[in-house]
Amino acid sequence: MITYREITIEEIHQHILEVDVSEHGELIYLWQDEKLVTQPLVWDRPPRTAETWQENWASVLTLPGVKTWGAFEGEVMVGIIVYRPYLTKDMAQLDALFVDKDHRQQGITSHLTQLLERQAIADGHTYLYVSATESQSAVGFYISQGFVPTLDAHPELYALEPNDIHMIKILES
Repeated sequence: MITYREITIEEIHQHILEVDVSEHGELIYLWQDEKLVTQPLVWDRPPRTAETWQENWASVLTLPGVKTWGAFEGEVMVGIIVYRPYLTKDMAQLDALFVDKDHRQQGITSHLTQLLERQAIADGHTYLYVSATESQSAVGFYISQGFVPTLDAHPELYALEPNDIHMIKILES
């Protein structure tokens, strides 16, 4: 059985390597001429190391108001989502969402996303922003959750991740 709860930075450091983010794909999405297009491309994402987790997420976790939730099977973390409030006055950010490769397609990502959306609504946000990896699985998931590509990408996030698909969801309270 999967349980969900808010987690601390210390718990993230303790459990993060339990989440194997490795993935293989043969298609990516691109944002061209204000529309999503696909392109065949074989790619592999290896498991993260302690160093790559630190490089990518340590600075976000210490920002004011950031919250994280974990999905656990027993004592093992199998998923994590990171919430960054107040990306703008009325927009929060889904900063990171990862589920262990052996626990995908079980509703864990949807459940974690719902937790984050409820928090964003409680914090008074109208929009939720995500900079999605261009993989078919990531973009497909976010579209299934009601996100749409935006013509108004957040400049700072776009500069950091220009190949990502920048998406927004209107939150309903």
